[in-house]
Amino acid sequence: MLSQVYRSGFQSVSFRQRLLPWVQSIALSRSRATDRVQPSAIRHVRSWSNIPFITVPLSRTHGKSFAHRSELKHAKRIVVKLGSAVVTRGDECGLALGRLASIVEQVSVLQNQGREMMLVTSGAVAFGKQRLRHEILLSQSVRQALHSGQNQLKEMAIPVLEARACAAAGQSGLMALYEAMFTQYSICAAQILVTNLDFHDEQKRRNLNGTLHELLRMNIVPIVNTNDAVVPPAEPNSDLQGVNVISVKDNDSLAARLAVEMKTDLLIVLSDVEGLFDSPPGSDDAKLIDIFYPGDQQSVTFGTKSRVGMGGMEAKVKAALWALQGGTSVVIANGTHPKVSGHVITDIVEGKKVGTFFSEVKPAGPTVEQQGEMARAGGRMLATLEPEQRAEIIHHLADLLTDQRDEILLANKKDLEEAEGRLAAPLLKRLSLSTSKLNSLAIGLRQIAASSQDSVGRVLRRTRIAKNLELEQVTVPIGVLLVIFESRPDCLPQVAALAIASGNGLLLKGGKEATHSNRILHLLAQEALSIHGVKEAIQLVNTREEVEDLCRLDKMIDLIIPRGSSQLVRDIQKAAKGIPVMGHSEGICHMYVDSEASVDKATRLVRDSKCEYPAACNALETLLIHRDLLRTPLFDQIIDMLRVEQVKIHAGPKFASYLTFSPSEVKSLRTEYGDLELCIEVVDSVQEAIDHIHKYGSSHTDVIITENEKTAEFFLQHVDSACVFWNASTRFSDGYRFGLGAEVGISTSRIHARGPVGLEGLLTTKWLLRGQDHVVSDFSEHGSLKYLHENLPVPQRNTN
Repeated sequence: MLSQVYRSGFQSVSFRQRLLPWVQSIALSRSRATDRVQPSAIRHVRSWSNIPFITVPLSRTHGKSFAHRSELKHAKRIVVKLGSAVVTRGDECGLALGRLASIVEQVSVLQNQGREMMLVTSGAVAFGKQRLRHEILLSQSVRQALHSGQNQLKEMAIPVLEARACAAAGQSGLMALYEAMFTQYSICAAQILVTNLDFHDEQKRRNLNGTLHELLRMNIVPIVNTNDAVVPPAEPNSDLQGVNVISVKDNDSLAARLAVEMKTDLLIVLSDVEGLFDSPPGSDDAKLIDIFYPGDQQSVTFGTKSRVGMGGMEAKVKAALWALQGGTSVVIANGTHPKVSGHVITDIVEGKKVGTFFSEVKPAGPTVEQQGEMARAGGRMLATLEPEQRAEIIHHLADLLTDQRDEILLANKKDLEEAEGRLAAPLLKRLSLSTSKLNSLAIGLRQIAASSQDSVGRVLRRTRIAKNLELEQVTVPIGVLLVIFESRPDCLPQVAALAIASGNGLLLKGGKEATHSNRILHLLAQEALSIHGVKEAIQLVNTREEVEDLCRLDKMIDLIIPRGSSQLVRDIQKAAKGIPVMGHSEGICHMYVDSEASVDKATRLVRDSKCEYPAACNALETLLIHRDLLRTPLFDQIIDMLRVEQVKIHAGPKFASYLTFSPSEVKSLRTEYGDLELCIEVVDSVQEAIDHIHKYGSSHTDVIITENEKTAEFFLQHVDSACVFWNASTRFSDGYRFGLGAEVGISTSRIHARGPVGLEGLLTTKWLLRGQDHVVSDFSEHGSLKYLHENLPVPQRNTN
């Protein structure tokens, strides 16, 4: 397509006019934009891709850079620097058009949010190189054809093209392309070419500054580039060491100079690497540096520069530090990776963990990556302790919960006071600790200690493969667990005890509403761990990492266990990349009242399941009534009890059809209310109840109330849920009540653990093979040995 444009030249129709229809097809295929809001339309609402954007007031006094990633969402003025490797194709001739369209799309989104965006772009040389190559090939082919009468195109040598000439030939085409792309989002762009002199000559610098401010005032995106057609050859970077001056010799230094000159809040430098590494990218031990601080240059080894462009990573770091010193925050990230380039800019502005963030403020404690490494090392040490030592740690933690009761309750009181008026009543109840809760926790922890005696290293299977060759399958810890929990400080000591018993390292991320409670409970857990020198095995994440960022640490975390709302669990399941998630997104628990149910039992069980703790995930949400029970004393007694308990009733479609004046009809039969609300529906049989549960349930906990044993057994065998009960409250679905001591959560998945997950669910296995110089070739057809595969007795488990 571009070759056709070049061949036709710039006669009669402008380059932009010829390119616009093609760019429109790219831009429209990459977005959902159909309705455009012109700048003259409503000032406070703009539109992009059919999504309305409210212009958020983004005001900030420039002076100091942002200290944390989470603050980047407040950035008002942003410079995006596109490196040569980002803009150009792999063959270095021509532009990566799909990637450019994606970048323009993201810049447009941010501009339409009310931010002031500026681009510093490479690409003119590559664009011009492509054009000049076509012109040379075309002219050579004509001369060759006239001279020899045949096309010898493949044998033609293309001379080395001078960069300044390429820049001169490509600058107009590059700008036309940007204009065409930005037009699709009702955004105007303007080109500014600069040289070093424009910054060092005071009058020119003021003119440049005034021009840029006026463009930003008119909601225009300035596209800035060094004037490569006249720029002198690159010089050493010695002046980058200076405090008050930086020369414009490549687009890295230009972006830094522009950012400081314009008092921008954020500079995003896009290259072809993920950011800074502690060793050359691609090496075995290379680790991405999440946050880079001034003075950390000694810890970084710079590799070679990118395949194109004038600046390498060292030049980028020096320019970034210069901008940081001038009050501009900086992020260096990958703009070429196909999986992230479509949202890398918006992700950075949203505060997500992308690339390397430059900050002048060092955190007081370790980073979450360092905490992950400490949890891994501490967990491995924990797994090597004797079972009695792990049990001793748990017993000590149980004692601390009662001995330090006053301090714990005082911290919890602070959390409750701060949460008053901000949290709903069910969440406040979860947040609250009491003396009875702490006593129950201590009892549960002692149960865990008793059951942990032979948990790690237990032999599950022994096989004699051949003479003197024996195989064992033994239990081992999973590794490092990440447990994310909301409004439940009592969850911390439970999960800590289970991690200790199973020999797992543990990262804990609690809700900010329980900050004070979690802090003291974590300190007590570490105090207990310290008696055997494994204090670092349990870490509480106090940094500002978002949950989504934690879910990306696939090299540090082996299992994520969310404890909280269904929305939290769904978000984590969506965000986790390469890390298994154990849990359930919803607790839609059913209770079926059969035609042969006892009146007294049914009323008691429904009250306990719904009213005892309606915010719990194992609370009743849908009550299924056999049709024959309508207008009977049993049905009337249940309704009267629900009315007394102030339970709001939602009628299912069939139930509503039986009533002249019915309660509000349910909006969805697949609803977890988490409050004193209940859906009632009518079914004709136990099979219809089972079908309803399978269609609308969440495979959590489901109950039948009946005096008919045959009907009950049919229900128990056919309902496919993690917990299925007969004549028992849904609230029994709990690790403590099951005798597990505690639980890390309830899993509705079908792999590994299911239902309340206690100690056993935090273990996996490994195989141990003990031989004496055995080789596989000895077991071949003509070998000297034969497989025996004899089952050997397994040591009996200690159940005391």
